[in-house]
Amino acid sequence: MAHCERASRPLIQCLQKSSTRGVPSLQLQSTRAFQTTSLVREEAQTEAKSQPFYKNPDPTLVSSPRLERRLMRQGILPVGSRRRRAALQGSANLPFEQLPYQCFQEARKVLHADREEKLKEITATGEKIARIQALPEDERSKNSTLSRLRALEVHLETLKIHADINDPIVKKKFEDGEGDMSKPIYRYLADQKWREYRRKILVQRITQMKVIPDVLPHCDPVLDTKLYFGRKPVPPGEFVSAALSSNPPKLDVQMFEGGEKLVTIAVVDSDVPNVEADSFDFKTHYLAVNIPISATNTKVDLGQLSADSQVVLPWLPPVAQKGSPYHRLSVFILEQKDARPLDFAAVKARETDRDNTLLRTLQARYHLKPIGANLFRSIWDETTLEVMKQIGFPEADMELRRKRVEPLPYKRRNPSTFR
Repeated sequence: MAHCERASRPLIQCLQKSSTRGVPSLQLQSTRAFQTTSLVREEAQTEAKSQPFYKNPDPTLVSSPRLERRLMRQGILPVGSRRRRAALQGSANLPFEQLPYQCFQEARKVLHADREEKLKEITATGEKIARIQALPEDERSKNSTLSRLRALEVHLETLKIHADINDPIVKKKFEDGEGDMSKPIYRYLADQKWREYRRKILVQRITQMKVIPDVLPHCDPVLDTKLYFGRKPVPPGEFVSAALSSNPPKLDVQMFEGGEKLVTIAVVDSDVPNVEADSFDFKTHYLAVNIPISATNTKVDLGQLSADSQVVLPWLPPVAQKGSPYHRLSVFILEQKDARPLDFAAVKARETDRDNTLLRTLQARYHLKPIGANLFRSIWDETTLEVMKQIGFPEADMELRRKRVEPLPYKRRNPSTFR
């Protein structure tokens, strides 16, 4: 089979070159700027002409798992699927929208006509919204007018999504990781992809490990919250060593809505042993307010936030005492009402006790709404004692042990009363 493919390759390439002569008549005017894969490929080949492919692999063409791992170690992710990259290695350098397939080009004509209709609808809806916004203040503040305005704005966003959702170029750019999150269509596609798998895993973790309702009675995540300690991504519920968690983590909070929000971020340990009461208490390991996030501004470094206007309680490294069960460290993103900033001085003056501050109390006190969550766990390891001494943890050398429960007399083996 390999000899057949090698012998037929020149013939196939000749047919492909001859079929491209009629391509200009099939071309359609693209409605958006697009940088094709062929241009990227030509630039990469020009720059890397002096080096062999295995020394400088192209992320748009690499198909070997070994070369893929080499790229990822350099911080470069391969573009698209491996099957697609393998196919591009032996194909002609044709732009995606100029593929010489009659059915494909006819389908693009239909999609182009449908998009023109959607654009006309978008223009008409935008004019309706502008007329309502131009009304006097007393008429615009009526409930019926406000309801109609909100309905038109939602309809406008839906039209923007429907105008581009069937465009193959949009889907290709999204699959290649080149989507612009400032546009509604890419936010919609990213939201759908997140809800297919990662959100289900997150909800499973916070419900099976009883974070909900132990810490908060309810949370419906609408943000994709990723957690990093250093460069290491932490999946929800994974164990993190005490040495790694001694520094504050970084968050990647992806919004799927337009605009900007102000949020409060809290990290809570809900498994602090209380020996006197024979139960568990809560401890707030981090609390910060007035943090802006948006669909394009997603990076939040908890160690770099302002101590003068945002950080209420700085990062306290989580530790688990020897003999205690694992500790659940919950990370919650809470939306502030109407995107209004909280009075930082008042919050900092009031919330000073890490041990007696419950997150559900903060939620009710400052009218916060949980919209994102994550979770990691901490347990005693070989680095915990050193971290305890660094932070001045009391009774770091003490080991917790379970109480011995004496069995009932009839369950004992050869009790003295039975002799």
